[in-house]
Amino acid sequence: MNTRSNGEVIVVGGGVVGLTTAVVLAERGRRVRIWTRDPVERTTSAVAGALWWPYHIEPVAAARAWALRSLEVYERLAGRPGETGVRLVDGAMGETDPADVESWAAGRLPVLRRATVREYGAGTAVWTRLPLIDMAVHLPWLRERLLRAGGSVEERVVSDLAEADAPVVVNCTGLGARELVGDASVRPVRGQLVVVENPGIDTWLVSTGPDGAMAYLFPQPGRLLLGGTAEDDVWALDPDPAVAEAIVRRCAALRPEVAGARVLEHRVGLRPVRPAVRLERTALPDGRLLVHHYGHGGAGVTVAWGCAEEAAALAASP
Repeated sequence: MNTRSNGEVIVVGGGVVGLTTAVVLAERGRRVRIWTRDPVERTTSAVAGALWWPYHIEPVAAARAWALRSLEVYERLAGRPGETGVRLVDGAMGETDPADVESWAAGRLPVLRRATVREYGAGTAVWTRLPLIDMAVHLPWLRERLLRAGGSVEERVVSDLAEADAPVVVNCTGLGARELVGDASVRPVRGQLVVVENPGIDTWLVSTGPDGAMAYLFPQPGRLLLGGTAEDDVWALDPDPAVAEAIVRRCAALRPEVAGARVLEHRVGLRPVRPAVRLERTALPDGRLLVHHYGHGGAGVTVAWGCAEEAAALAASP
């Protein structure tokens, strides 16, 4: 069959942005294939702490709009947490004033107030209820939703987008776009976290110290994620034991009960940061439609659905 004449779309990249974009396209009636180098369980998205919050992403105004649209979807998915991996969980966002959040999320968060001293300590923090996504459940669920909509997922290494033999190609390769399309402006920001047995913590917490060091605690079913780091232009994927010790130490300063928690796993991921998300429509050398959709930094999960809907609109026939 000549795939160039049948309205098919190939989405290159199987992380949360690629999967969500493929789902939106398939559910709008397009024939969609994902080409992904790695199984979805081994993409960068699988390492994400995955608290809904626009972090390390530009432009800010667009990211907030995409995030709020995604919030609507996650709130619905939270009604089936065991199936979708999405839960609504209370927690404290440190070094944040409620008025600042209200300025862009007015009336959209079910809980939004200043955290008490017991909840956060003496610093300024917002107490709110946000989607917290278990990526070990959510990514396979997205894949199954795509398959139910008639899409497919193929593990395939792509060295040139022209290899994708479809009339529409969507580039969701994240950090891979640096080599694939020669975009040197997309760069890694390394994140490391420690997974431990949960000593009974059921709320999340994010804090940034005076030295800029970040600490977060995200309770997921059966485990607790401790983070984290944001190291610019660092490509190393092996966990650093000294960094892991520092992460646990920072988190224990906030919640002493984690100090002796048994370590289950170490994780490292590279956030695909760019001066601005690249979401634009262009053309391949032979004239076929190409949509670039990458550079979501630390907020791919947060903006996935809002961004995917815009990308799907760009991928529509002229």
